[in-house]
Amino acid sequence: MAKSQSARLERKKLLGDPILITTIVVLIAFLTLFILYPLAILMVDSVVSDNGITLDVFTRILSMPSFDRAITNTLRVGFAVGILSALIGLLFAYVEVYVKLRTKFMTGLFRVVSMLPVVSPPFVLSLSMIMMFGKKGLITRGLLGIFDNNIYGFWGIFIVQTMSFFPVCYMMLKGLLKNIDPSLEEAARDMGASRWKVFTSVTLPLILPGLGNAFLVSFIESIADFANPMIIGGSYDTLATTIYLQITGAYDKQGAAAMAVVLLSITLLMFVVQKFVLEAKSTSTLSGKATRARMLITDNSVRIPLTILCALVALFVIGMYLCVPYGSFVRSWGSNYELTTKWFEQVFTKYHGLQAFSDSFMLSLIAAPITALLSMIISYLVVKRRFRFRGFIEAVSMLAMAVPGTVLGVGYIRGFSSGVMHTGFLQGLYGTGLILIIVFVVRSLPTGTRSGISALRQIDKSIEESAYDMGADSFTVFMTVTLPLIKDSFLSGLVTAFVRSITAISAVILLVTPEFLLITVQINEFAGKGSYGMACAFATILIVITYGSVLLMNWAIKHFGTSRALKEE
Repeated sequence: MAKSQSARLERKKLLGDPILITTIVVLIAFLTLFILYPLAILMVDSVVSDNGITLDVFTRILSMPSFDRAITNTLRVGFAVGILSALIGLLFAYVEVYVKLRTKFMTGLFRVVSMLPVVSPPFVLSLSMIMMFGKKGLITRGLLGIFDNNIYGFWGIFIVQTMSFFPVCYMMLKGLLKNIDPSLEEAARDMGASRWKVFTSVTLPLILPGLGNAFLVSFIESIADFANPMIIGGSYDTLATTIYLQITGAYDKQGAAAMAVVLLSITLLMFVVQKFVLEAKSTSTLSGKATRARMLITDNSVRIPLTILCALVALFVIGMYLCVPYGSFVRSWGSNYELTTKWFEQVFTKYHGLQAFSDSFMLSLIAAPITALLSMIISYLVVKRRFRFRGFIEAVSMLAMAVPGTVLGVGYIRGFSSGVMHTGFLQGLYGTGLILIIVFVVRSLPTGTRSGISALRQIDKSIEESAYDMGADSFTVFMTVTLPLIKDSFLSGLVTAFVRSITAISAVILLVTPEFLLITVQINEFAGKGSYGMACAFATILIVITYGSVLLMNWAIKHFGTSRALKEE
């Protein structure tokens, strides 16, 4: 009875607030038009022809040897990368949480490794791998005298993606390990179990759902990755690159749509398992807080080998990232390592670098605040409001996380090149900067929404209800009460959206026109032509921009964030 009365009261408040109703309607229209519609049109286009509903397109692509090879390659790389990324992530997380790191150097290495994938473009490691281990590689040719080494193909993609995605697993598993009550493991130690026995019989079973979650996240990222296979894949095609080539090479948009549906089906299946099965199990397994501090491992027989292993992996990754800035100052990679600034000069004098950085910066700068604000509004509606379409808004906003960028790009081409449902409505969006901004917003929305939901769930409902009782409408409450309390999440979402937008390539490479020059597209173009000096120069400037943005965010949170205000009180 009380629940039904509460629901009626919520509904009455909602109907009496025109600003809130308008926000919900606009939000549903946006999510439907720019997330659901492009995916739906892909499915429709892949089964509908002039002769009606048919599976001929799927029959045609399934009979193509290149498609069979691509899907096999994609799954092979995805499983390999997912397994190794999860294991390396577990190693790093275990060492940080359980082992006493006696030097600030090791602590700094862990911090750098966790940040590098965030602030760098997705294909930097591919460039580094070619420059270090390719036919003109610094190590293969320069140090070992090997002239016929071939880094392209499965092993190149496997190594690069593993190095790119394991830090994500490390950050996920670190939180899980910290939540394990130390008394569970210490009880087993007191009964005479070895550390290995404790790990395999107590720790591992507790984090097994989380480990599976980390595997699936890496698997989804791997099979959806476009940039790395495009640069270092060579003739080893994956589904993402095959879809791109089907449009740009074969001009077969319908065939590309059918391929995109296949890739989308795989990622959605894995996303559903990861979201609704493994995340739920992880939460229920680790539902409590540690009762006391953990006694860190100081035994040298355990500490030294694990620390050295992590240090070697971390230094390898950092060395790979440093290779790109170094390559931007080298006159001719592989033959003349004399330092020069000619590549940076050519970026701005010969290859329209100023326009590329200006276009990328402005489009990302416009998309970032829109994404951050939209994420907070969705989070607010999901956590603080009860209405019929709340589940729809949450599910669709999170759906973009499971959609590969290449699939989304094909969906926008098929959905908007001739207008919505081929009616001409919104056809003017296609080929403009506005559609690029929309893609940036859609791609970054899930990350900001997850952050906002986590922050809002920590705010007591009574704080906002007191403002409502004093006559404030929902807009006033959100802007003056809710948003100031989640400033940290808003600022974090703002910079994350900016970084993700300015380093994006998979979706926008199919939508960008000659009117706009994007940095990532330029890097991909020069890397594909073997002009590594130019590619490194563009990538180095991009890394500086993104790293500067993250530092600015940290400074803003430190000086203006909620945590500072609470500390001063």
